[in-house]
Amino acid sequence: MHRVLGDRRAILILLGPALLVYTLIMLVPMVWSLGYSFTKGNSIEGFTGSGLDNFTRLLDDPAVHEALWFTLKYAVIVTAGQVVAGYLLALLYVFFLKKASALVRTLVFFPVILPTVAVGLLFQKLFQVAPQPGPVNSLLNAIGLESIDFFGNAGSAFWVLISMDIWRSMGFYAVLLFAGLMDIPDEVLESARLDGASGPRLIRHIVLPLSLPVLLSSLIFSVNGTLKVFDSVVALTNGGPGTGTTPLTLYMFQSSFTYSEYGYGSTIALLLTVVCLLVSLAVYRVSRRDNTES
Repeated sequence: MHRVLGDRRAILILLGPALLVYTLIMLVPMVWSLGYSFTKGNSIEGFTGSGLDNFTRLLDDPAVHEALWFTLKYAVIVTAGQVVAGYLLALLYVFFLKKASALVRTLVFFPVILPTVAVGLLFQKLFQVAPQPGPVNSLLNAIGLESIDFFGNAGSAFWVLISMDIWRSMGFYAVLLFAGLMDIPDEVLESARLDGASGPRLIRHIVLPLSLPVLLSSLIFSVNGTLKVFDSVVALTNGGPGTGTTPLTLYMFQSSFTYSEYGYGSTIALLLTVVCLLVSLAVYRVSRRDNTES
């Protein structure tokens, strides 16, 4: 095995096709987009060099600041919700619903395979105020409260979006974390119980440390997905009301394809790439430090 892996031709044969596909699909478009960041114009008028004008505009654009703040706020809250809800469900499967866990996992995982548009329409109907109150407003009316226009206010629309994305994706993280918990040897858990650890103590001192690697993997998956949120926002609020729920991805799309400002849209895409890179490096450093300490 060492002789094969030490052969450069063998490495080239094994990794070459994958590296070629990755270069064509990922690296070339990234470099191409970076080049657009220094231009202005569109495919009809043509492109001309603009120097650093797009970057100067990016720093002074209040819409970018609002979209960046929304993206970071959304990513933190949804990531925490997805991982925590998924972990609690996984613990529920392992320790309380062993016989019925397959059925429960199927029911919880079901929203993951639903089309985003279908989930968006479902939540629009749940929280609608007109032409007739949805189930949520009907419940508020039943207890004597007035209906709320959830999609007429950026704050309430944000929390509806948060609840929708946590609900539709927590099943994926529950199944992922369940697989990690199942790798914990039964002998370790039984020994801990014999030593007096049970309930929260067992989870805190035994289960949580042993499941930390899969927790960190789930965290990375969630962060990468939430920072690049697009489809659920378009399906539920389309960035509204106004620009109250517009992330960087949607603002980039609008700049590029609605207003034909490809150079500025590429600059926004570069900002999003830098944000993803910084967050990924931060998560990697934390996970590496935790592994070193353990």
